[in-house]
Amino acid sequence: MPALQNPTSPVGRVYLVGAGPGDPGLLTLRGAECLARADLVLYDGLVNPLILRHSQASAERTCRAEGPTGRTIRQEEINQRLIEAAQSGKTVVRLKGGDPFIFGRGSEEAAALAAAGIPFEVVPGITAATAAAVYTGISLTHREHASAVAFITGHEDPTKSTSLDYKALAAFPGTLVFYMGLHRLPSIAESLIQAGKPAGTPACVVSHATRPSQRTVTGSLGEISTLATAAGFHAPSLVIIGDCVQRREQVRWFEDRPLFGQVIGITRPEGQADEAAFRAVELGAAPLLLPTIEIVCPEKWDEVDAAIARLHEFDWIVFTSVNGVQGLLNRLWNTGHDLRRLAHAQIAVIGSSTAAALAKYSLRADLVPAEFRAESLAAALAPLVKGKQVLWARASRGRDVLPNELTAAGAVLTQVIVYQNRDVLELPTAALQQIERGELNWIGISSPSIARNLAQRLTSEAKAQLGIKTKLASISPVTTAAAREVGLPIAVEATVATWEGLFQAMSDARENSSA
Repeated sequence: MPALQNPTSPVGRVYLVGAGPGDPGLLTLRGAECLARADLVLYDGLVNPLILRHSQASAERTCRAEGPTGRTIRQEEINQRLIEAAQSGKTVVRLKGGDPFIFGRGSEEAAALAAAGIPFEVVPGITAATAAAVYTGISLTHREHASAVAFITGHEDPTKSTSLDYKALAAFPGTLVFYMGLHRLPSIAESLIQAGKPAGTPACVVSHATRPSQRTVTGSLGEISTLATAAGFHAPSLVIIGDCVQRREQVRWFEDRPLFGQVIGITRPEGQADEAAFRAVELGAAPLLLPTIEIVCPEKWDEVDAAIARLHEFDWIVFTSVNGVQGLLNRLWNTGHDLRRLAHAQIAVIGSSTAAALAKYSLRADLVPAEFRAESLAAALAPLVKGKQVLWARASRGRDVLPNELTAAGAVLTQVIVYQNRDVLELPTAALQQIERGELNWIGISSPSIARNLAQRLTSEAKAQLGIKTKLASISPVTTAAAREVGLPIAVEATVATWEGLFQAMSDARENSSA
């Protein structure tokens, strides 16, 4: 077992964590645990930024090449940054693409930490070779084609005195996988063929493996370099050579996902976008976070606290959003109460997402309308609330349909603002630039307020892409109407008013366009 640190010691700990090759779902549980406890995260440029959402720590990107994302950082600088941060008492996660010890420089970082007396732990990650093969439908050790696999670097340390033995590689009885070999693919292929590897050996190049931008080209060893060049592939790419490649078309699965390759703008508030973003990844898409509103606490809790004090008087409690559920129930707990205060009331919610939020507090909704909209909720409640005390936990702004209809039905309605819905003053610069360049396929719009604020925050260059490069998907008829009022062209509308419904509408539209 690892030794316990002296609690009086100011020295922190460093975790060298493998982040996997790109799909954020491939992070290990141990890696997520380390990120959750980190004070500082230093992450490689190839790490998917979505993985950083497992941490509340400050994060710094380490660039190994000059570019728009930052300056070049030498390995010695990274080593020193890790040491200094740990010496200041911080818990540091060094987040590395793939596995820290497979063609990375994790062992160099570990040696530097050991020399400096810094406690550290290495957390393995899924390496690019295995992930790229699986995500393209290739079994590197298929029993009929290969009894061994060799991992080879296509980018050797120039200071080494040894070089690859291509005669041994050509005779190797299995699959060859070259990391970082794209720029040297012509010489790699030529060297293998000259060493005796048949030019007709099946070969494959995988670019951006496990990401929605993944692209694959297959061919013979003799032609694979030409094919990769014609396809315009660029790093990160990986080369697979061997008979197992010919089985790819039989078991490919990742590239057949319903939204594979699509870039989708997620307009949910920051801090509440994770579920939709990770669902987009599951469907094969690349989520782009576009928060247009923010959710904050009410300026005063007086009215909410007064309602909590008399919860026993209410016959119905109504929630029309996930934020409403969280706002009231979290306040209930924070004021020293618990769910027993709700024992006398029935609960109505506007839709399945709100019901799911309620279930996280071990509460079941008594009423969910067939259609997830205020008009349907009001119609379902109207026969049940005459003369009844009804509490609505609501946002600081919204439509008047529900209070008007419930009051007309004879309800004694109490409204309390449990959260504020505020407009974000500007979209993330990088995201806005992607829209302007026409790099987004879809933007999901999940409320009228989001539609209105999105229209205000888009530049003229971004608006020029709407309906052409970038299509808009609306969650409901009310949202569609609000979007069109401010000049946003809605391409599709969800049948079910949830983010799952939005994704389904996008998928259906994509399938119909390719039919």
